[in-house]
Amino acid sequence: MPSVTLKDVDQHKFVKAFAAFLKKTGKMRVPEWVDIVKSARFKELAPYDPDWYYIRCAALVRHIYIRSPIGGVARKALQSLEQLKLIEKAPLGGRKLTSQGRRDLDRIAAQVKVKSKKQLKLQETLVL
Repeated sequence: MPSVTLKDVDQHKFVKAFAAFLKKTGKMRVPEWVDIVKSARFKELAPYDPDWYYIRCAALVRHIYIRSPIGGVARKALQSLEQLKLIEKAPLGGRKLTSQGRRDLDRIAAQVKVKSKKQLKLQETLVL
């Protein structure tokens, strides 16, 4: 079976799956202000989804995987991901993905790909 990477799966499905992984592990410390903070200056309310912080962290990890290294984006989320040893500070500035982080992302991407194939086969049998 050929290896599956993050670039082989749908980004929305991956971000949801990785956010569920981050929440399930319970290792990520979520700041206490998450439920009252606005996500942008022009917003009036906090996000409706109670798991929005996990989704934001998953999206940041995906962004770092594709465009490594980056810096200055969502400081607290990056600090949370550093505590999980998924990313680390790059020597030239910014952040980069660790080998453990890349392994976790590719593993979850493979799980999403397998699940997508099963759903596709199920849809094909229903159509026939």
